[in-house]
Amino acid sequence: MKRFSKIGATAGLVAMMLFSAACGNSGNTGNNGGNVPANAPSNSASEAPADGKVVLGFSQVGAESGWRTANSDSIKESAAEAGFELKFSDAQQKQENQIKALRSFIQQKVDVIAFSPVVESGWDTVLQEAKDAGIPVILTDRAVDSKDTSLYKTFIGSDFVEEGRRAGNWLVEQYKDATEPVKIVELQGTTGSAPAIDRKTGFEEVIKDNANLQIVASQTGDFTRAKGKEVMQSFLQAHPDIDVLYAHNDDMGLGAIQAIEAAGLVPGKDIIIITVDAVKDGMTAAAEGKINFIVECNPLLGPQLMQAVNDVLAGKEIPQRIVTEEGTFTSEEAKAVLADRKY
Repeated sequence: MKRFSKIGATAGLVAMMLFSAACGNSGNTGNNGGNVPANAPSNSASEAPADGKVVLGFSQVGAESGWRTANSDSIKESAAEAGFELKFSDAQQKQENQIKALRSFIQQKVDVIAFSPVVESGWDTVLQEAKDAGIPVILTDRAVDSKDTSLYKTFIGSDFVEEGRRAGNWLVEQYKDATEPVKIVELQGTTGSAPAIDRKTGFEEVIKDNANLQIVASQTGDFTRAKGKEVMQSFLQAHPDIDVLYAHNDDMGLGAIQAIEAAGLVPGKDIIIITVDAVKDGMTAAAEGKINFIVECNPLLGPQLMQAVNDVLAGKEIPQRIVTEEGTFTSEEAKAVLADRKY
């Protein structure tokens, strides 16, 4: 089946009632100089913090996508607005770099450690070291699979399983009357990461009851545009009759669009495309009809993180799981809101 059933009339724009603390602008701040690899010496590592300033150590996954850049900018801007001293480290998508960064933060005796884990497993030892040092830890965007939940105070981020379900539900609706196999290829995120695992789980959970919806190939694209293009090229060679692409983020989807167009096909028509994130580049592609459906994953977590830091240091009890509320966008809905997008 090379065509999908006609997409229904545009539904009302899904209300994006973001968690109140999640609202904030993304953008560069005066703290850009702190964005260094985890294994590089920090410019402020040997400097004493200003009197009375909260010192927050933050280890970021990397800069693999537009979503991640917006997330980093939100954290930097929000830390500056809160009056915190931010020690920011870029792990370059390597767990060993993040562990080095966390141990460096412990050695520097920061007040709070926050990080977005590259992968789910392998954190118990360093988290126990932080706990023994009396330094509270906050997880953002991605979770860890530690059974000892006392090793961190809270996890702030999206429900990745639900994101996968939303992608699956839309697809099921489009092909509810299908009588022939619908061939799906999947671009997964970084192997072992929470969003890659959960977005796949939620998607498969929903589509499994429709026997016509068949995933014929699934491979990691590492959340990057370049890898998404490369893997999509191989998908097209192995499966010339692809009906649907499900990409775990916009950047991989955008890379795949390049491969699809190079193959002489029309993205959004010859191959239906579903992505996750809803960053500006992805929303632009959706507005142009190249992406058919986007599930939002809000990167502007900075304000929520700074509020959590203040609450933890004040001794307040906070929920161990804080979920942000997000929307979804068809092509028409993306076109309607594109001008006002902040990321």
